[in-house]
Amino acid sequence: MEREINFRMATEQDLDKIVKMLAMDSLGSKRERYEQPLPVSYINAFQAITSDPNNELVVACRHNEVIGVQQITFTPYLTHQGSWRATIEGVRTLSSERGKGIGSELIRLAIQRAKERGCHIVQLTTDKERKDALHFYEALGFKPTHEGLKMHL
Repeated sequence: MEREINFRMATEQDLDKIVKMLAMDSLGSKRERYEQPLPVSYINAFQAITSDPNNELVVACRHNEVIGVQQITFTPYLTHQGSWRATIEGVRTLSSERGKGIGSELIRLAIQRAKERGCHIVQLTTDKERKDALHFYEALGFKPTHEGLKMHL
């Protein structure tokens, strides 16, 4: 990976680029609304995420341009003897940047942050249609140990 990539916490000025990345794939294009101005729901969600000390919204940047993003949520659980876990969500890189190691670096950063926060488990989900993503996560050491279920409300 080119070394001019840096990682930092997202700011509200990054929100437009983040939403655009979320909407730029076949699944995201069906569920996201990238338009100008951005729907207020994205602004409200961003403010809730960034004001919560158990959430981190991390962007990958090259020369101040946002080229990747992920959200890490830290959650206490009573299971596993009252341990904490980190959930990785919304991992995206610009399509022009894929295959350059940016996604791998984002995930490694999330794992490091989980260790720093004392988490015992790092978890994530990926849509079953995202076969390449499943292989990507498995190559990074994640195991498909559970079957996930969701209900849209």
